[in-house]
Amino acid sequence: MITILVKDLRQRAKDSTLIVFAIVLPLGMAFILNAVLGGAGGEFKARYAVADADRGAGNAGFAGQVLEPMRESGVVTLRPVATAEEGRALAQRGEVEAVFVIPANFSADARAGRPATLEIIGSVAAPVAVQVAREVGQSYAAGLRSVQLAVVAASPTGTAPGGEEAARLAERAGALPMPLSLREDASAVRRQLDITTYYSAGMAMFFLFFAVVFSISSIFDERRAGTLTRMLAAPISRPAIVLGKLLSGVLVGIVSMAILIVVSTLVIGARWGDPLGVAALVVAAVLAATGLMTALATFARTAEQASNWQSVVAMVLGIFGGVFFPSAQLGGLTALGYLTPHKWFMQGLADLAGGGSLQAVAVPVAALLGFAVLGGALALVRVGRMVHA
Repeated sequence: MITILVKDLRQRAKDSTLIVFAIVLPLGMAFILNAVLGGAGGEFKARYAVADADRGAGNAGFAGQVLEPMRESGVVTLRPVATAEEGRALAQRGEVEAVFVIPANFSADARAGRPATLEIIGSVAAPVAVQVAREVGQSYAAGLRSVQLAVVAASPTGTAPGGEEAARLAERAGALPMPLSLREDASAVRRQLDITTYYSAGMAMFFLFFAVVFSISSIFDERRAGTLTRMLAAPISRPAIVLGKLLSGVLVGIVSMAILIVVSTLVIGARWGDPLGVAALVVAAVLAATGLMTALATFARTAEQASNWQSVVAMVLGIFGGVFFPSAQLGGLTALGYLTPHKWFMQGLADLAGGGSLQAVAVPVAALLGFAVLGGALALVRVGRMVHA
């Protein structure tokens, strides 16, 4: 078995196709997806311009109540401009994502119930930042509208009062705390992978199933070349032949995953988590991929047929396992993800992202080893057909 293992490792080291599938493609896909979609999962930042003709309102106006707190929190940067046309030019040049145009007497008109319009000019190149600006404006308008309705409800006549009475009631209504507020709990455990780690791990797991296939398909290659017949004629048991070849696939998978983890960490900043937990997940995932792909190969008659079946199964498992996109987007089919090793691998990494260690991935590792045992047991049962010359 050791002799077969060493011989296969030497062959695999010279196989450029294996290197492409095991290292080049997963790294390349992770780089591309991170570059294209990296901003979708990162921290939101936006550059806004403000044409504020309502400066007389001071801190009581839209700019003071809404935009300044956003700037102080670091979510946005604000750039004052004199006119809406100046802000529009900045948006067209891509120097800001959106422009808030606040007309004169905007706050006074809004508090008095008179028509008031807040204009937002957005850049077509920044749809997310523009949508956020629009939601901020609509939220502010909804708050003003709720104050107006409260004033009307408090009036004995059921109509909007005027003069000082309207201002007094509006001030009281505006001072009331919101019935519902949102806040971020810094003490909560966040078990979620950042976008860079998500795609690095997803591509590594997806191409792992293709990497282990090369060692399995070598059985068919040796049967076709006639060398398998000579091994069967020697005093070597059939399980020893299969195990020697599968061990080469396991070692290739572990080495390729280790390279992907190191490179993605150093080059694109992926954060995999606790090393011991990651190591346990990687070993269990490699065993699961090897067991399942070997079991599938035992039903094929030729190397080409085995490769085709394995490619289809690897793609289906990757889709339902959530390596290309979060499995929650599958809707009612989300539960099928737990029937794939990919889902458990990604789940284990998410648990490590919450600050967990080896103990935190006990369930995902056990699930992955379950796939390995089931696939390996089926492969050993059918090993006679697989190596039949």
